Amino acid sequence: MRFDTVVIGGGQAGLSAGYHLARDGRRFVILDAHERIGDSWRRHWDSLRLFSPARYDGLPGMRFPAPPGSFPTRDEMADYLEAYARRFDLPVRCGTRVDRLSQEDGEFVVTAGGERFEAANVVVASGVWGVPRVPAFAGELSPEICQMHSSEYRNPSQLRPGPVLVVGASHSGADIAYEVAREHPTILSGTDTGEIPFYFESRVASVALRVLWFAATRVLTVNRSVGRKLREEVRGHGGPLIRVKKEDLRKAGVERVVDKTTGVRDGMPVLADGRVLDVANVVWCTGFRPDYGWIDLPVTGEDGYPEQERGVTPVPGLYFVGLPFLHSFSSMLVGGAGRDAEYVVRHLARRAPEVSAAGLTTLGMDHQAHGNLTEARRLYQRALRTLDR
Repeated sequence: MRFDTVVIGGGQAGLSAGYHLARDGRRFVILDAHERIGDSWRRHWDSLRLFSPARYDGLPGMRFPAPPGSFPTRDEMADYLEAYARRFDLPVRCGTRVDRLSQEDGEFVVTAGGERFEAANVVVASGVWGVPRVPAFAGELSPEICQMHSSEYRNPSQLRPGPVLVVGASHSGADIAYEVAREHPTILSGTDTGEIPFYFESRVASVALRVLWFAATRVLTVNRSVGRKLREEVRGHGGPLIRVKKEDLRKAGVERVVDKTTGVRDGMPVLADGRVLDVANVVWCTGFRPDYGWIDLPVTGEDGYPEQERGVTPVPGLYFVGLPFLHSFSSMLVGGAGRDAEYVVRHLARRAPEVSAAGLTTLGMDHQAHGNLTEARRLYQRALRTLDR
């Protein structure tokens, strides 16, 4: 099957790209490995809530259906993505896991099992994170210890009776440690990453979050030195504590140790200071590493991430969206997906212009109501140029 554009990944970034591709009249398809739209969110731990309020969680053309100051749950976000794809009739093919992306005779070739898709353009939106990162010595832990990565954690019922060691003290580690401490003696190990100095549900947050969102979209970008520095921190070490603070951990009875977990002795984890921890469970909140080995094209740099500028790669026609800090801090947030996707599709359109009446009416735009298709296209492109990106 041949398309103008193939989008790989049907999460918020892929759906945002689909919205703009449809608006530009492209013949495209979105390939997603999950069986249901939104499943990437449904696989997070049960109690997860977004860190950004609903006013910042909408995708292009559809606000998030919740009070603006509320914080959506995992399942609410998943259901929203499903409703979004349905509202705009986006061509998502679920249960289609891409095995390889290559080029033949100047065309991109995407293979998924026994299926083959050819396209002039490919937008990779396969997720913010890649493969779970777990230290090699994890395999030396006693088989009596229940261990799992944070991507596998759902709730405390998965754990065995007894103490829990949570390795990695970024916000996900703090959230999980706080939750399991209700039922287990808990140790949180890892470097102090700092914390946001206010509670997101507090009265001051309504003002502070507006300032933070402006910073996340306009100040903390790769065009500024402060943004480039933060990108390395986020990609390499994780972010600060957000919802659960240090004082919350203390009150919950979590033992906080800033020493890293560095090895194993007699089947038990060992801290950098030599202390052996007698625990029954280990939850690795140690992040992810990028994995683009399935892309048979020269796109990754020394750090394993694609070489790109605002999603545009050195390979003509190949784009990325949804990367951590693709252009700004907001790139890895739901509310930032639309802006990055819009920029990528605008670049794609300039590279290979194509528009159709069907593409506009897919999103409810009757071009005859605007006079004619050419005028509708002209007005749309002029509106895009006025946006400060």
